[in-house]
Amino acid sequence: MKTCFSVAVILMTATVSIWSQDWTQFRGSRLDNRADGFRVPVSWPANLTQVWKVTVGTGDATPVLQGNRIFVHTRQGAEETVLCLDSSTGKEIWKSAYPSPAVTGPSASHPGPRSTPAIADGKIVTLGAAGILSCFDASSGKLLWRKDNPGNIVPQFFTGTSPLIVDGLCIVHLGTRDKGTIYALDLGTGKEKWTLPGDGPSYSSPSVMTVSGKKHIILVTEKNLAAIDLADGKLLWSVEAPVQQRFYNCVSPVIDGQKIYVTGQGSGTKAFIVEKQGENYLPRQLWHNTSTGAKWNTPVLRDGYLYGFTDTRRIYCINASNGESAWTDEAAHSDFATLVDCGQVMAGLPSTGNLLFMTPSPKGYNEAARYKVSETAIYAYPVISENRIFIKDAENLTLFSLR
Repeated sequence: MKTCFSVAVILMTATVSIWSQDWTQFRGSRLDNRADGFRVPVSWPANLTQVWKVTVGTGDATPVLQGNRIFVHTRQGAEETVLCLDSSTGKEIWKSAYPSPAVTGPSASHPGPRSTPAIADGKIVTLGAAGILSCFDASSGKLLWRKDNPGNIVPQFFTGTSPLIVDGLCIVHLGTRDKGTIYALDLGTGKEKWTLPGDGPSYSSPSVMTVSGKKHIILVTEKNLAAIDLADGKLLWSVEAPVQQRFYNCVSPVIDGQKIYVTGQGSGTKAFIVEKQGENYLPRQLWHNTSTGAKWNTPVLRDGYLYGFTDTRRIYCINASNGESAWTDEAAHSDFATLVDCGQVMAGLPSTGNLLFMTPSPKGYNEAARYKVSETAIYAYPVISENRIFIKDAENLTLFSLR
């Protein structure tokens, strides 16, 4: 009995470890930009070790990682393609492709998918640049269901939001300017559980908040910050989130318990708390930092501080309790960047292809290491699992090792 108990504990620990190192949807498995299991080296090497590199197609979608498989959604020629690769070797396990309308107009320089897939319960959901929503069996690549978009109804710069899987439902916001619909689809069948028409979709992605035991979908639409009851799709509340000048809502909400942090180009950063009053849920603004905001980058909340890249390309730190700016580094990076909390350090990846490791501190920017990981622009998150770093650039997926 003692031996059986020990084996059970080992298996349970291994299962938790594997799960915690997965990256299964936009902003990670817990929607918090956090990668577990990263070990800071005793001394940072001069270069990263390239383990493998595979040409997978064009696109800005972040890959998703589960166990020993990594999935990537790209465009190859006239088709959008979902690839499942062995994460250790880069060898193809399965591939599924489907015709998709070309990205045209000002967005043509980004012809591939931008939406990060979501994987759960043995299924992977993808959302193409032209609004085609698909669900595949994650083990075989078999198509389980698809929602086509024959009218090619998309936002001005095509689809940029990512699907969310929660409690067996796929949540996605589809539509065009001034007119969109939020869908809750059964993950197994694709059947609608509920829909909520209204504002057009933004280029940010939804998250989840739990208040008094009730799950709310929190999302930034084209013009509003809104909360929807996961159970029935009813709008619980909304707050205007107007864009400034000719900018767009592109940053996803950051959730911390009952607090929400939102930011956008030209609008600074705001904090709200959601409180239950009787049968209603009401947001209350806590603070507004008008001087520091992001353009594309969703900030990371760490030890009571928000870290991110500003709309002027600088790395910043804000006190999350009162909204006061702790510091803004003077070095310029690029318009687009991502940030991942790796424990002792944070990994920042601007589109310049320079992977930055910094020690988080409210006292100032402290860079630990910097590596060039691509000669082409990067718009996807680095997927970091232990000391493996997966990088999706313009056309390639590369595995680096930090030894």
